[in-house]
Amino acid sequence: MSEYTIGQALELFLRQRRLKGSILSFQITDVWEDVMGKTIARYTDKIQLINHTLFISTQVAPLRTELIFQKETIIRRVNEKLGSSIVRDVVVQ
Repeated sequence: MSEYTIGQALELFLRQRRLKGSILSFQITDVWEDVMGKTIARYTDKIQLINHTLFISTQVAPLRTELIFQKETIIRRVNEKLGSSIVRDVVVQ
């Protein structure tokens, strides 16, 4: 029988139960400020991950435009912070 650390056992359990994506989608709201900074976090209304697509909602038009231009950077930063390539696309609303 192989030995696992608690972290490895939890990772295996989440992957087998297909819960890892759900857990990571909850973590996105927790890490959003760390990833994008306080100012951007303050002016984004809603962050959701649905089927590997990160939906970002903001009422500030210049910020919306900037976020659209920064899609690849957002994907890279969020995935690095979460330690998984869960985000594949970004939609700014």
